[in-house]
Parts: sequence; structure tokens; C-alpha cells
Amino acid sequence: MVILDLEDAVRPADKDAARAAAVEAAGTFGGKLVAVRINGEGTAEHGPDMVALRSAPIDYVVLPKVERVKQATDAHSVMLKPVLAMIESPRGVLAATEIAAPAVVHGLIAGTNDLKAGLRIHGDGRAGLAMALQTIVLAARAGDAWAIDGVYNALKDPHGLAGECDQGRALGFDGKSLIHPDQIDVATRAFSPREDELEEARALIAAAQGGAERFRDRMIESMHVAQAQALLARG
Repeated sequence: MVILDLEDAVRPADKDAARAAAVEAAGTFGGKLVAVRINGEGTAEHGPDMVALRSAPIDYVVLPKVERVKQATDAHSVMLKPVLAMIESPRGVLAATEIAAPAVVHGLIAGTNDLKAGLRIHGDGRAGLAMALQTIVLAARAGDAWAIDGVYNALKDPHGLAGECDQGRALGFDGKSLIHPDQIDVATRAFSPREDELEEARALIAAAQGGAERFRDRMIESMHVAQAQALLARG
């Protein structure tokens, strides 16, 4: 998915020009999913962004700094586009379950930079974000929505990015938001099933006979078959 940003990436003097450019560019990405991150509630650009994007050929709207479910449902009522809600504050984390519940919210995106600031976390590690990140995943799963991990700021550190992607996948995130094209291949590899995982899934499905049974010295049941089928579908 390509996400065009009208919020933090744009200087205040350039907001109007960026909005027009985003609407013009939206249909030019060769069949890829396209979203636009608009300016948030309470800003002068919020209303004009929503009006301009109502008729734009985009698949999703990314809504920043969501702390109440009404922000997401109001945005959808104006733009008639499914919402990806950014959870970027302590209030947003605590309200994430309600935010993810409406059918118009198709995903939650962890706004990790703002979360660190809001939680007063210092340093580059993510240990202090563990509860917030897992809460976002839990809320997304309860709402049958995507869970998208936050950005990795270092542009020339593929090993660090890969490690953070692996951590995100282990937490249950479906994918990762990226800030540079060089990060795409690393994230794709990290979130794609490995060949050994696919082989294991195929073998498990072939061996399953129904009910609880032994497979490669571990117990499996119908839940594990469903997980294996989902992994193959993702692969």
C-alpha cells in the first residue's frame, strides 16, 4: 500500500498544495492500494482534507492521533472511505478496543514515535512500548481489523529493521508501516512465511485426521489446521 502523507511530512505553508497533489496522484500507482494520511481533528486542514478526498480514487484514509471512536466514524461519514486509525497516544491505546470495533475501521496503525513521546520513553529500544503494542494487536484482533506496526526511523540499518520486523511479527502484527522504499524488501521478507514454515503447514494439514492427535511430537487439533491453512494462504 502507498500512503501519501498530508500531516507531519508537510510544512504548514505547503498544506494546500500537498492536498491538491495527493488528489492528483492518487490514481497513478498502477493498481496498488492507495491511502492518504489526512490532518487530524482540531486542525484547520482537517475539514478541507476530508472534502477533497471524498471523491479521490483512494482505498483508505489514514486518520492520525485517534483517541475516540467517534473520530473514525465521523471521518468515514464524510469521506465514505474505510479508515486506518493511528494509535499514537496513551488515550488512544486505552481506547483502542472501541476504536477498532466499527466495521468502517479496517486497521490500527501503531504510531510508535508519538507513543514514545507520550509515554516519556527515552532511547531507541522498544521495551517500554511492549504493553502498548500488544494492546493495539489485541484490539485489532477483537475488532477483526489489521494490526500494522510503527515505522523504523533509521534509513540505513537493514539489520535493525529486520529485527524490529521480526519482533512485530512475533507480537502478532500483520505488517509494518515504512518510510523509505529501501525498507520494502526487508519488511516483506520478515512478514512473509518462511519456506520451512510453509513445509510444516503442508505436512500438518496432510497428517491431520480430525480431533486431537500427535504430529511431529506435539499435539495438534483443528485450530492448528486452521492456522496452517491461513499461513499457506498468506504465503
